[in-house]
Amino acid sequence: MSTNLFLESLREPIPAISYSVTERLRTLFPGRALLEGDDCSFNFDLFVYEGKCVAEPGDPAWTQQVLTGWQGPGQGLNAQSKSVRYAVRWEGHTLDVLLLSWPYGMHQTDSHFWILADDREIAVRFFEAVCEWGAEVRGEVLVFDGGSWSKSRDLFQAIQGARFDNLILAGTLKEEVREDLERFFAGSEEYARYGIPWKRGILLLGPPGNGKTHCVKALINHLQRPCLYVKSFKTEYGTDQDCIRNVFARARKTTPCILVLEDLDSLIDDGNRSFFLNELDGFASNHGIVTLATTNHPERLDPAIVDRPSRFDRKYHFELPGSDERIAYLRLRNDSLEADLRLTETGLREIAAETEEFSFAYLKELFVSSIMQWINTSTGERAMDAIMRGQATLLREQMSSMDLVADMVETDGEEAMMPAGLMMAMRRMAGMRRRG
Repeated sequence: MSTNLFLESLREPIPAISYSVTERLRTLFPGRALLEGDDCSFNFDLFVYEGKCVAEPGDPAWTQQVLTGWQGPGQGLNAQSKSVRYAVRWEGHTLDVLLLSWPYGMHQTDSHFWILADDREIAVRFFEAVCEWGAEVRGEVLVFDGGSWSKSRDLFQAIQGARFDNLILAGTLKEEVREDLERFFAGSEEYARYGIPWKRGILLLGPPGNGKTHCVKALINHLQRPCLYVKSFKTEYGTDQDCIRNVFARARKTTPCILVLEDLDSLIDDGNRSFFLNELDGFASNHGIVTLATTNHPERLDPAIVDRPSRFDRKYHFELPGSDERIAYLRLRNDSLEADLRLTETGLREIAAETEEFSFAYLKELFVSSIMQWINTSTGERAMDAIMRGQATLLREQMSSMDLVADMVETDGEEAMMPAGLMMAMRRMAGMRRRG
């Protein structure tokens, strides 16, 4: 019996490596069922880590390679199996699981697995159990970035603080959004009864800093459905089409779920738009998926995305807060402060009147900067009313400067007349302004 199956197979040409392993395993274990695959959903390491089976290194004479990684201060270590044979105990069965990875191309890796069991049914059941466990989202958010998925418990915990009772929006907007998706997730049988595809597209649009992101987080927190969050469709070693296909394939395995595409205008471009729309239009295959997108710049989106029915069925507009919303927001923030830091009722209303055209993000910054100024004030007089009025004036001046910079940067023909250093600085300032 060979004790160096991995080493022997890795000497083969790259296209023949997996075939070589399979043939050698059939020779070594003629009486056992063999299941081979390369599906990324087979996250064996996670399955073991969560205690769903017991795995111990198999024959010590086999090459064993496990990479150890550091996750950060206080986060412990993680292990990634690269070339390992495990003896596995699962639900009363004994299996062998072999994992092998090898490099190909520049910074790319191919990975395969082989399951050896007493019969094929056991191997198939084990494979399905590992994939189903890995696909479930439990107390975490699935994040897609750089061409791959990761599970973020930190992001999930951060979302827990976003609730509808601490979200201030105009009129009945937040009730409309919340009830819209509540009805969707409760209505699968009605959709089926009337032959309507059970999928939904929601677009939140409006200037930056006016509650879109908070609303998305509050929805995820309130609805308690698996969330898949896309940071980018770009990857160094693949195509946008590969990434878009990956995203929708994972969403279809996680239904019912919420697929979040924040800043949609930055995710979609001329090169990937057609493929994205084809995936978005998949009536049957997108069963149970809510595609929840946001944009600060709807004018940058192609009409095929914004105006075509059945893609984004409902659009909700998030505008700058009016007087009532500013008062409500200021009061919500004010009530959470220590008594010495609070505005008086008169001061609160004065600040609300003086902050017209402030977004919620700027109102938040107003509180933060005012508290810092309050702490740093050396005189005995530290009334918040006066401090916040002064900070509101400073913020308004900054807003005006940013608007001027943005206008100058976007004016055709004027850039060539500016020194390069000044032009770069103004571009950075304009970008900060646009991101809000």
